[in-house]
Amino acid sequence: MILHLISLLLLTATAWSQSPPWPPKFGYFQQKITHFNFPNKFPTFRTRYLYEDKWYKSGGPIFFYCGNEGDIEGFWNNTGFMFDIAPGFNALVVFAEHRYYGQSLPFPSSFTQPFIQFLTIEEALADFADLISVIQATFNATSSPVIAFGGSYGGMLAAVMRLKYPHLVHGAIASSAPFKWVLGEEPLHPFFQTIKNDYFNVNASCVSVIQTAYETILQRALSGAEGLKNISQSLRLCSPLQNQSDLDWMLRWSRNAFVFMTMMDYPYQASFMGNLPAYPVNVSCLRAINETDPLVGLREALGVFYNTTNVSCFDYKSQYLDCADITGCGLGNDSIAWDFQSCTEMHLYDPSNATAGDMFPSLPRTLEQVNEYCERKFGVSLAENQLRTFIGPTAVWKHASNIVFSNGDLDPWMNGGFLEPPSKSVTVLQIHGGAHHLDLRGSNPADPPSVTEARQTEFAEIQKWLTAFYKGRMMDDFVPLLVH
Repeated sequence: MILHLISLLLLTATAWSQSPPWPPKFGYFQQKITHFNFPNKFPTFRTRYLYEDKWYKSGGPIFFYCGNEGDIEGFWNNTGFMFDIAPGFNALVVFAEHRYYGQSLPFPSSFTQPFIQFLTIEEALADFADLISVIQATFNATSSPVIAFGGSYGGMLAAVMRLKYPHLVHGAIASSAPFKWVLGEEPLHPFFQTIKNDYFNVNASCVSVIQTAYETILQRALSGAEGLKNISQSLRLCSPLQNQSDLDWMLRWSRNAFVFMTMMDYPYQASFMGNLPAYPVNVSCLRAINETDPLVGLREALGVFYNTTNVSCFDYKSQYLDCADITGCGLGNDSIAWDFQSCTEMHLYDPSNATAGDMFPSLPRTLEQVNEYCERKFGVSLAENQLRTFIGPTAVWKHASNIVFSNGDLDPWMNGGFLEPPSKSVTVLQIHGGAHHLDLRGSNPADPPSVTEARQTEFAEIQKWLTAFYKGRMMDDFVPLLVH
């Protein structure tokens, strides 16, 4: 019964466009502050999860989103693929908020020492494992298989949940998961080269205009206070540049805009990490090349990301926070939590000073600089091998199974992910014209065909995993699928 529905479902999967239900249903769970200390005398704290059970039928699967570095409501609103396919699988949908993000805060002063020390990947994964067991009990779903989903850092968590807790998680869809860079197996600098390539592929003049603008900035800065004043006026900065520290901050702030426009280069307007138009790389490129003055062109390009409300000047000090992650940490308390994780377990620095052909000026950050910063801010330094020891080098993932890794070629994180399957039981998808975990977003008429095809493959893999699970549980008479 299950097998003969597959072809029909694959034909209809791309037509579904199930918007995330709003408002979501909220659930809360008293979680251990640490899973690894004995005796455990620490108090518990309230973690949040969102769920939708209107499609769930007894025995159906649980679709479990592994929350990443932000408020879980943002991921609920931007992961429509799960809602597109959930009705057809009779699935229960759950979005788990990551500890120390959103409203899942262990302490009143969670972001200072000694309270922030319990923010680790190992603790977060153990949280998810406990929550899965609670969800299964709460919804009378102890016989339900679990499929983990996640994008970016959340994609890493989804894959590791399958790797570390295979008795709980029966498959994982891991989109834009940059294991090789985060584990420190390969240098991060190609991240910025992809941004340059994306702009070059829109129009080669974009790169030359932006490069010229940065060269002009660096040249004018050499003339001291007058040069910094000129730069500030040309870019319409609210606070004039005063010194080299301000200049470096402004350069990172400006690069941050290109990072996010490239990551969010979706074929339609989106507000995931800022209110951006369709294909913001194209839009910012055209703005840059339509100006005769390169600095004005740079300013107009930056405005696509930073000036969505027609402000009169750029408050570069408040729009960007420098941190241990050279690709940016965002703003607010979530940025502090991510900064701490970048200080302790994740390799997100770039010591490279090789900028020949780059679109940006040289802004290297060495391990020594990162550790100095992290010691000063949190009293910690990077545990260089801890995550690689815990997860295992990607080269030895030969025992991994039931995972789909997907990467879009517009995404600057792509080259940090799995580009070849580590085992015969793992599928790797490379999505032409895909930005940062675009495949996890809901279907849209503007989607490129490659994204639609990727979702069909992910759908088919989930179907295959569930079929094997139900057969193994002698549940051949249970059909968790409905054709709409």
